[in-house]
Amino acid sequence: MTSLALPKSDLTAIPPTVFILRSRPLREHIDLVTTSRFSDNIWVLTPAVHQVHKRQISLHFLDVPIQFRQTVKELFFALLVIDLPPGHKESRVVTIYARFLKINQFLVWVDQRGGTALNALTRQDLLDFQAHIKSERNSRGNDLAKLASVRLLWQFRSKLTSDTLPLDPHPLWFDATLHGRRQMSQARENRTPRIPEQVLAPLMTWALRWVEDFADDVLRARSDWADLQATVPDVDRTRGVTTQRLTVLLSAYRADRRPLPRVGRTPKPIRGRAPVNLNHLAREAGVHQETISQQHRYWHLIQAALDDVGLDNATYLRTPIRASLDREPWLRAVATDDIGTLLRLLQSACYVVIAYLSGMRDAEIKHLERGCLQRWCDEDGEPIRYKLTSQAFKGENTPLGVQATWVVNATVARAVDVLERLVPVPGRLLFASPPVPKRTRGKEVNEDTTPHPKQSHTTVNDINAFSAWVNDYCAERRRSDGIPTVDGRPWRFTTRQFRRTLAWSIARQPGGSIAGAIQYRHHSIQMFEGYAGTSSSGFRQEVEAEQAFTRSEQLCDLVLDATPERLAGPAGEEAEARLKAIAGDVQFPGKVIADRKRLQRQITRHDPHVYPGEFVTCVYNPDRALCRRAETDGPSLQHCQPLACRNVALTTSNIDAFRRWLVQMEERLRDPTMAPYLRGRLSQRRDEVAQFLAVNDIPKGAGGGAANDHG
Repeated sequence: MTSLALPKSDLTAIPPTVFILRSRPLREHIDLVTTSRFSDNIWVLTPAVHQVHKRQISLHFLDVPIQFRQTVKELFFALLVIDLPPGHKESRVVTIYARFLKINQFLVWVDQRGGTALNALTRQDLLDFQAHIKSERNSRGNDLAKLASVRLLWQFRSKLTSDTLPLDPHPLWFDATLHGRRQMSQARENRTPRIPEQVLAPLMTWALRWVEDFADDVLRARSDWADLQATVPDVDRTRGVTTQRLTVLLSAYRADRRPLPRVGRTPKPIRGRAPVNLNHLAREAGVHQETISQQHRYWHLIQAALDDVGLDNATYLRTPIRASLDREPWLRAVATDDIGTLLRLLQSACYVVIAYLSGMRDAEIKHLERGCLQRWCDEDGEPIRYKLTSQAFKGENTPLGVQATWVVNATVARAVDVLERLVPVPGRLLFASPPVPKRTRGKEVNEDTTPHPKQSHTTVNDINAFSAWVNDYCAERRRSDGIPTVDGRPWRFTTRQFRRTLAWSIARQPGGSIAGAIQYRHHSIQMFEGYAGTSSSGFRQEVEAEQAFTRSEQLCDLVLDATPERLAGPAGEEAEARLKAIAGDVQFPGKVIADRKRLQRQITRHDPHVYPGEFVTCVYNPDRALCRRAETDGPSLQHCQPLACRNVALTTSNIDAFRRWLVQMEERLRDPTMAPYLRGRLSQRRDEVAQFLAVNDIPKGAGGGAANDHG
């Protein structure tokens, strides 16, 4: 293959003092003259990153093999100043950073093989690299991203003065006839793993316990500890004052039968004495710690109390524990060494509640600020709706982000209220590391003193630490409501899983009063109303994609059924014909259809317009649809009139749903306390359902067959 790289004489060298962020909008209060220049060995990209939870992002060129360093600098300068070849779109700064890491992995690999120049690489070298990354057993998406990043060394050849790839690696790495279809398939299907239902239920239960029940105890304990730390000892160090205050305090310990506080949780004596937390006693008494620790005459008072009430296993605050679990206090007391950990667990619980019940992305959650919650109230002052305001970034045309709103429920509003108490004034960002009194900082707390929100990987670690705490708590108390393992391992949570799981739940939760799924349906309507119109990357599209994928799965089940059932209802025969046509399009003579992915692609490409549901399977024909709305190309399922529409087909599961509904209505009609008006309406509906089943030759009993024989 012939290289199309420009002659070196046609390219102009990049001035060493040019600013690499000159084409990028910078954060507030940052001047361009303070940013990195082309000649620097480290390019700090953080000034051009506007998502506040992103910290230091830098390109370290000393990590690049020296023979490729100039080429890499020229490539990433072109990406940053948006000097792009035709057909290339502008990349975000965080994307450029990720590409740098992937390209450097390739260059280090070349260097380890003795490579000295890119233009000396052969076709076999490039195929060997592809085999190398496949051997690392990462995801296919990760492998594709690495190969696409390396290809930039060919695509940007017109911008590089020193060295380029000698050929386009794309034809070597991809089958052009299959690659496009694979990419489209990947784009349709969200590959983020959803949280299993058996894991999600206890996780949300414990997160809600923390937000709604435990939060007050933790926040009051933090306040009490902060007040204790702020105690200013009396300047009077005379023996009489100290003795009096210490005696009063120790008398209170004795009266309460409260053991004296221990230093940390160590059992070791200190200077031959029991490890009593003298600093804590001094703060409680309002005297200087040095006074009672360095003067022996006060120890006999402490020793006498120690002999009476004993020594505790830690230092506990006097904050009363008001929340209970199974009619018992959820904690005996709050230890001072645990305050940082408890605050982090509380913040993690708030994150879980907001992420799952709002559908917000991690960046959107991290930009929540004090005052982001608005309430709409009725005429009696009772809140009836809540709205969150934050910044949305994905899908927007500016790296600065745009303001977006989310309509949420009262539980999310409670979590925001807790966060506003957790981050005291003048703190602005609700997911900044919670302030912890200095003396509680330890290895298990590891809090950050900066006002920035936690980075995504820190949040991931915190959520998994929350899950581990739940299981440890349950194990210590022999509770059975912990978070179960999956395939013998603890589930590894990530921030993306909550949005994906919510979309999956809404898309797959069946409708109708039988299903008991009102919460999900109402929740989805709230979020669509509040969010879809305010951001170009809203939640509606994600749920609709999940719904489309769910429908293709349901149709696969119908087509691949080894013993296909006969469908009842006015459109039963038409449904069977459409499904048979789909099966014929992908079936080869003498072979059984087994490739679900292939069948799903075929269903998407040749949509049979069959929509499985809980009560009916809609065989959509717009000319006879009673739910038809001008703004929709398919059925409007929320306006479905199943007892009257001629587009209705009935599967076995549809018939079972009608039978269960009929049984429930008859059970309710036996209630003698039902109001006459409701009884009349319910009787009418029962008769309509019974008549509908009779018209379609469907017995009301469960043993009467699945469908009519319309052979």
